[in-house]
Amino acid sequence: MNSANEPGFGLWETVENLHSEFERRVAPRMGRGDVRAGILALLAEGPMHGYQIIREIEKRSNGSWKPSPGSVYPTLQLLADEGLIQSEESDGRKTYSLTESGRGEASTARRAPWEATTASDGTRSKVLPKAAANLAHAVVQVARGGTNEQAQEAVTVIDEARRKIYAILARE
Repeated sequence: MNSANEPGFGLWETVENLHSEFERRVAPRMGRGDVRAGILALLAEGPMHGYQIIREIEKRSNGSWKPSPGSVYPTLQLLADEGLIQSEESDGRKTYSLTESGRGEASTARRAPWEATTASDGTRSKVLPKAAANLAHAVVQVARGGTNEQAQEAVTVIDEARRKIYAILARE
């Protein structure tokens, strides 16, 4: 890892800051209540444990949204407190399922957040920024740990990708 005293540190720090700023400004954010709606929609299909819920939301949103455990587990607790879900210990994991009240709530809830994401302009507003942020992350990794030859190869790949992207825009 580069330190502040090594040559080129400022460049790599700038690339990393650019990546972070891009993620903060452009990467999709789900609104309030989306975790709740997502959990209810998934549990309406069948019981799941918390990690399954996180993975399934990420999968159904085509990778554009992966709620954190810090938002999923408190929401599960809140839904349990409201009597909408129940948990059962199985193989060392808590599995959650809807109660009768929960099934009623799930049937009247708004559509699942990932449906709204993919139903609108999902590729342009959600998937494309995520892909660009992932590219920036890869560039930072090459900048930090790659050889000079690997860095030059990465520059060639990025330049070619940029040209191809502009070519896409140039098409009618």
